[in-house]
Amino acid sequence: MEAALKKLGFEVVVETNRDLRRMRQGRRRGAGVLFRPWRRNLRRQPAAAGRCRRFLARCAERTSLPLEEVREAVAATAKVGLIVLNACRSDPFTASAGEGRGATALAKNVSDKVRPGLGRIGKAENTLFAFSAAPGETAADGTGQNSPFAAALAKYLGTDGLEIRSVLTLVQQEVYDLTRGKQLPYVESGLPQLFFAASTREQLPERERLLLAMAEVTPQMRDEVERIASDADMPLAPLYGALISADASHLSAESLNTKLREAADAFVKVRSEMKVLGVSDPQVSALRQQAQEQLSLGAFNAARAKLAEAAGIDSVSRKALKANFASRTLSEAATRFLSGGAARADLNYAAAIKDYEAVLALYGEAGQSALEPDDFDRQIRTQDELGKLYTTVGNITAAGRAFEALRANLEQRSRQETDPGVRRDLAISHTKLGNIRMAQGDLPAALQNYQTARAMLHEVASADPGRLEWFGDLAMNDDKIGDVLVTNGDLAGASRVYQESLSIKKVLAANEPERADLQRDLTISYDEIARLARAAGQLDDAQAAFEESLTIRLALAVKAPDDAQRQRDVSVSHDTIGDLKRERGDAAGALAAYREGLGIVERLLSRDPDNTELKRDLSVGNTKIGNALKDQEDWPAALAAYQQGLAQARQLADGDPGNTEWQRDLSVSLEKVAGVLAIQGDRKGALKLYLDSFVIVDRLAKLDPANLDWQRDLSITLSEIGMLKVKQRDIKGARQAFQDSLDIRQQLARSDPDNATWQRDLVVAMIDYSQVA
Repeated sequence: MEAALKKLGFEVVVETNRDLRRMRQGRRRGAGVLFRPWRRNLRRQPAAAGRCRRFLARCAERTSLPLEEVREAVAATAKVGLIVLNACRSDPFTASAGEGRGATALAKNVSDKVRPGLGRIGKAENTLFAFSAAPGETAADGTGQNSPFAAALAKYLGTDGLEIRSVLTLVQQEVYDLTRGKQLPYVESGLPQLFFAASTREQLPERERLLLAMAEVTPQMRDEVERIASDADMPLAPLYGALISADASHLSAESLNTKLREAADAFVKVRSEMKVLGVSDPQVSALRQQAQEQLSLGAFNAARAKLAEAAGIDSVSRKALKANFASRTLSEAATRFLSGGAARADLNYAAAIKDYEAVLALYGEAGQSALEPDDFDRQIRTQDELGKLYTTVGNITAAGRAFEALRANLEQRSRQETDPGVRRDLAISHTKLGNIRMAQGDLPAALQNYQTARAMLHEVASADPGRLEWFGDLAMNDDKIGDVLVTNGDLAGASRVYQESLSIKKVLAANEPERADLQRDLTISYDEIARLARAAGQLDDAQAAFEESLTIRLALAVKAPDDAQRQRDVSVSHDTIGDLKRERGDAAGALAAYREGLGIVERLLSRDPDNTELKRDLSVGNTKIGNALKDQEDWPAALAAYQQGLAQARQLADGDPGNTEWQRDLSVSLEKVAGVLAIQGDRKGALKLYLDSFVIVDRLAKLDPANLDWQRDLSITLSEIGMLKVKQRDIKGARQAFQDSLDIRQQLARSDPDNATWQRDLVVAMIDYSQVA
């Protein structure tokens, strides 16, 4: 601190190890940096420790220098005062080894009168107070030559162009980061605007920009970052860097959690790679080490710059010396891989893709024959990461290329090795390719990939029954097959596959009953089975499966009442059970279930008001309540619920016209309100809303003719328009609407003769058309 202050041009008077009298003398001479290392002295002289402790207990007040006395002296000396106090120690009578200074109380009841840390001072005019810890909190001495606070203060005190409060913000966030959230310095300022150094502010280094940005993060986001960093056993700064660079202000709480965990996972991976990845060139090794240090500080750009410099050294060397070509190429590829991991941890997808593509290009230059086992593994991981990244950014074609290259590599490796783990990885690559084919709408190709994966997974899992996670892979793949079969209209085949998946998941959940993710996987299978049973008209089976799902979700929610996802899962179960009760004619039971679900959504939305997923749940929940009230013929209450749902759906749809799900929700809400208006005799108002809905559903149906749900929506809208035109004596218009609806329903019924809902729709369409024909 003396060196830092002198460098800034201050006249410094240093006083160390002083008693109260000499401290006051030093205070009169000028400013001072004062230390009282009692704990160190007591440890050196154990025989005197008891006497010293008794002395402290009796004389603490008589021997302590009041802070107000210091403030008055500073105010009398200068127009502007800065009082920096690095003495927010723990309770002196309850020593906490390794964290602060203290002594043990021998007198009774002493510790009851002492509280940790220091209290608030209150702003004093023209004076700034800076404390090493927040009011009521303690500060650590640290393990180095200086405490975290003193080290940060000396580091940032001379930052050019920053006003003193910004300098202290850097200090606060540096200490907060390096202590992993355990200590946050505190500032109380009564200063006018004051600049500490040069008046022209240049671009601050990346680390300083990050620290200043960290200070603006909300307490809720701080809590989330600290929890995830603790789970991953990693520093705070890299997560803050990812949070800030990803601009998380528009994300829901759930999406934010997902993004941060993605960043944490990427950081842990690249940190692990940096620790184990060897290199023969000491200069490259040193640059990688420096990159690792910058990465831990959240300075992603600086880390990638160091890695780029290391890669450049390898690049120059491999081109200059032909003998070094292969080794330098592989070294550069490894460094580029680390750089991609750093960008991945920063959620900088474009930079990560660029680095990973460079890795594959370098391996291509070196040739497969030059690859060592570690290089081959890295090549496979790079292809996998590229596939996932391209999927994330929406480039499905490029993702397919990456996963196809991954499959080909693993296919070759599986022919060369007997390790069943390689066979399992090959199966998973087929599953990933199947996901791409599904996204591209190529259902036959997707089904072939999934079935190939299933055969391999069944083989390796059966050969090693102890590898339960492989059975989990098999269950997940079965779910994928079931999804394709449902889309193809093969409900019986889908049911068999879902039941097999459920059987596997039951074994996994029973083996590890405390794992919430395995319990939640069970609920997904129960829901899938229930939906299939409902579509086939097997309502008893559907209700039993839905209730099994609800039972598990309620148990999970009780264990974690603050977990928004678990609470939302319960609301979804209430809604699905409500739908089924409506179908069985139990309107009162359905209404109760819907209100249970809506109440949960409202509570979640009050905690996360910008969550669009919850806003949609709110709209759908009000619509479902309207359905149950309509079943009870409570028309005014039903209309009010529908209109509330419509207002919420319209707000979402207007905010994102490209979101087809929200557009469909809007069309449904329009028709719900229109239906009640028609019943109440307002046929003109009802027809207008149906026509508004028709514009939406017709556009969606043409956008994706293979989406059978959207085709059914269009048929329903046409049927309702036909009904209203009949009542308005527009027989020609009604006949055309009914004809169009009938055509769609005939196609749907032919595509799946076992779908009870579509067969019933066809019956209704035939009757409607016959009445006007």
